[in-house]
Amino acid sequence: MAKHAFGRELRLLTPDQFQFVFAKPVRAGSPQLTLLARHNQLDHPRLGLTVAKKHVKRAVGRNKIKRQMREYFRQHQAELTNIDIIVVAKRGIGELSKQELYELMKRLCKLLNKRCKPH
Repeated sequence: MAKHAFGRELRLLTPDQFQFVFAKPVRAGSPQLTLLARHNQLDHPRLGLTVAKKHVKRAVGRNKIKRQMREYFRQHQAELTNIDIIVVAKRGIGELSKQELYELMKRLCKLLNKRCKPH
């Protein structure tokens, strides 16, 4: 049975963890969302989120987007290889419906999974 939790071990928490991905990222993007990823040495994927105030003005909107992305990751973490993913929201992310955001995350995560195979 698959584990569907989202504990601390599945999150990018420190600036060093984010910097590791930003140093040599594998990219997948759309006009509203960019995913940066890098293969890690752990046995599970991890997720980091950035939703700038510049793109979604109200905290309620930013938190809603982050909640939806965390939920997608939580449900689909078993399908991902051991990669660190940073989700960067861009202009227009606030206009997407929940279903559109879900489909976008699905497509981009699938693409990253293929691109981040260990060497």
